[in-house]
Amino acid sequence: MLFRSLRALGTAGVRALSSDQLGALGSDQIAALSTAQVAALKTDQIASLGSDDLNALTTAQVAALTTAQVDSLTTTQISTMETADLAALNSAQVRALGSDGIAALGSDQFKALTTSEFAAMTTAQVAAITTDDMAVIETADLRALGTAGVRALSSDQLGALGSDQIAALSTAQVAALDRKSTRLNSSHRCISYAVFCLKKK
Repeated sequence: MLFRSLRALGTAGVRALSSDQLGALGSDQIAALSTAQVAALKTDQIASLGSDDLNALTTAQVAALTTAQVDSLTTTQISTMETADLAALNSAQVRALGSDGIAALGSDQFKALTTSEFAAMTTAQVAAITTDDMAVIETADLRALGTAGVRALSSDQLGALGSDQIAALSTAQVAALDRKSTRLNSSHRCISYAVFCLKKK
């Protein structure tokens, strides 16, 4: 199918394609869809895209995905997304990835998330961050999780943080840790020290 004829289908025509027909399109044809056509795709059409087809989408096309479309992505699709595409997601799209989607991210993908994307995460998503990903989180991103996000961290997640990361926690975040169990506070000596310093104030 020629690119012009694909564009001529419009949003209704693309939406009418079966998953098999959409799957038969080449990556270059997927990339040629307009952002309006991509936004018009049904969730089952999005879920049927192979990783290569999904990665053929431009960052503008990814940014045009609806939250329902993002929610329909499989963990396999999410785990193979390009870092630039992940960085292009807005707050609502990040929340639509769900906990399983956040857990499926590799360290390079996780590092590509922006500070505003970290701020958009739900507490369930924060709780799903792997310990490997916790180890690479930037200090600004850790602060962006807020007190509720820090409160959602498990002792294993906190134990994966380095001293610089712990030192970057805000007073409110350290106070949120103080309200957790003593076992959790002692899971990392830097956390224990930060809580100690907070109590001395």
